Amino acid sequence: MDRKAMIRSYRERRPTMGIFQVRNRSNGKVLIGASTDVPAMLNRQRAQLRLGVHPNRDLQADWTALGDEAFAFEVLDTIARPDHAAGDPRDDLTLLETMWLEQLAPFGARGYHRSP
Repeated sequence: MDRKAMIRSYRERRPTMGIFQVRNRSNGKVLIGASTDVPAMLNRQRAQLRLGVHPNRDLQADWTALGDEAFAFEVLDTIARPDHAAGDPRDDLTLLETMWLEQLAPFGARGYHRSP
């Protein structure tokens, strides 16, 4: 595939939207998030942790202490991308993220989120 075709293919792709988690396998703590491009966001989370610049200090501290083998990067839920250009999925993602936060309650000792 030539370069122009690869660029066109990238622009036309429809990335997976949904909810993800970064899970500490050693203590079960999780960080939950939402994104319109979950695979890219999981790559970003991993890159920030490897570089030591993740905005969540508690997660970064555990990563630094335990290493990357202690963490799993997982997709929890996905939603369908709207077919029409005017559709904005952010409200749906926010609602879905809130539902997952309520279900898993990743606050305090159970996760990397601050209590609501």
